[in-house]
Amino acid sequence: MVLSVLLNIIYPPPANLAVTAMSVFNLVSLGSSGWMEVQGKHLQYAKLQSDNTNENNKNVKIVEKAKVPSQLGMFVMYAPACIAGFSSFALRPSGDLRFNLVRSAVTAHFLKRVLEVLFVHKFSGSMDAETMVTVSLSYLLSASTMIYNQELVEGLSEPVIDLKYVGIAMFLLGIGGNFYHHFLLSKLREDGEKGYKIPQGGLFSLVICPHYFFEILGFLGISCISQTLYPLCFTVGSTFYLMGRSYATREWYESKFEDDFPKEIKAMIPYIF
Repeated sequence: MVLSVLLNIIYPPPANLAVTAMSVFNLVSLGSSGWMEVQGKHLQYAKLQSDNTNENNKNVKIVEKAKVPSQLGMFVMYAPACIAGFSSFALRPSGDLRFNLVRSAVTAHFLKRVLEVLFVHKFSGSMDAETMVTVSLSYLLSASTMIYNQELVEGLSEPVIDLKYVGIAMFLLGIGGNFYHHFLLSKLREDGEKGYKIPQGGLFSLVICPHYFFEILGFLGISCISQTLYPLCFTVGSTFYLMGRSYATREWYESKFEDDFPKEIKAMIPYIF
């Protein structure tokens, strides 16, 4: 039953071993990363960075990792994937409607991220250079594979159910909602402030990470525009990761603000999770 539904809404997977391997890799690695976030093993950026100490073993030698300024680190995370998106238009000027929509959405997603880093977000402190490189390569590979994957299905028979226009609406809602809540976060601090506050406004009254919720909605929109297996696997994997990250973020706020943090606020999905 599920298989028959899928065959009506997605293209058959392309006969390309690299794309198939990337589909599985993204689903497994992102899902595993989400579980690690729940277990307290966080990617080392933003508020969930640890000090890498080991209180249970005083004899363990602490290795000081290379650090970069947070703004530089976040810029390097997103810029290569953004460049890959723009490069696809130069390398392949023509393409069918669905292909152009997919690469436009991928490029717009990472361009928004770059512009937010430059002009919206407020930064303090530093982040691990290793995390910066790992995430940057992951985004670059994922963006490039998503565009290449769509090129592989050009000319094939369209899925029975056409979801690309639904996908456009979901993507625009996702990218707009994500930006709006990033903007609210940027307004929490006055110039020169470095402390954290409980976010307010928008959906922050319901969940602590509404920007993650809208990010997933944007990825789901790209999946509907594409209607191929790779972006669907990426979206499912990203959902698991962001659920784990939002769960850890909620726990961080609870520990940081104790009695001041509203208990009814969920992690990422209003009223549910």
